[in-house]
Amino acid sequence: MIRSMTGYGCAKAKVAGLNLSLELRSVNNRYLDLNIKLPRGFLFAEATVKSYLQEQISRGKVDAFFTIDSAEDERTRISVNKLLASAYRDAIHSIGTELNLSTVVSALDIARLPDVLSLEKEELNQEEILRELKPLVNAAIDDFNGMRVREGEKLRADLERKSERIAGLVEEIELQAPKTVKAYRDRLETKLREVLSESTFTEDRIVAEAAVFADRVSTDEETVRLHSHLSQFQKLLEEGSPVGRKLDFLIQEFNREANTIGSKCQDSDIAYLVVDLKSEIEKIREQIQNIE
Repeated sequence: MIRSMTGYGCAKAKVAGLNLSLELRSVNNRYLDLNIKLPRGFLFAEATVKSYLQEQISRGKVDAFFTIDSAEDERTRISVNKLLASAYRDAIHSIGTELNLSTVVSALDIARLPDVLSLEKEELNQEEILRELKPLVNAAIDDFNGMRVREGEKLRADLERKSERIAGLVEEIELQAPKTVKAYRDRLETKLREVLSESTFTEDRIVAEAAVFADRVSTDEETVRLHSHLSQFQKLLEEGSPVGRKLDFLIQEFNREANTIGSKCQDSDIAYLVVDLKSEIEKIREQIQNIE
């Protein structure tokens, strides 16, 4: 199946007792460019997550965002430093006694003092996290690839229509080319006879020379190669992703043959066909930039 490089996917799972979600987003890029955003405390898993993504994604600029539902974070608890709180209380009473001041102090007053309350989190079990991350990543990739396949099928249908249009233009060139070559050869023979009328060249030699020069404007080789390229193009579409780079290289060969036909043609009708041919090739080139 053909896959687009543009896509979105998401998944959620319980990882080490935490509700973790993953969002994948991608846009076109010549190579695979991964940008992974992990929560603090999960940074040790970046290399592993990267390898999971590389196994199933070959091209595109991909952003992977991991987020934790903090409301479900059961690892966080508040710790009370009772010794420090008692020390604060005693110090406050001592100051009040010595300075003859009121010492009415509430628990909230002491709780606001530095280091009386602190947040503590349980240490993460790295092995458990690495083990539980893979199903989450795979679920997000499945959702992500589902969208890319749907987009890819639309691209494939469009590319097939354009390749059929190119095949039709090549056939029109093939029908027109023999007439062009014959007309060119006839004109060339006439010119040669005028120039060589007083020389020792025989009629057969003039005809042979005209045929040699006329062969240089023949586009048979180019159209045959274009048919071969079209056949290979269809096979790559059937082969499925990742074929974006192969298609990119192949379309360059399409363009080379079209340019050669354009430089050889001695006929305005073929020139118009070549313009249409190059236009369709350029449309394909633009589209395959979206394929993985």
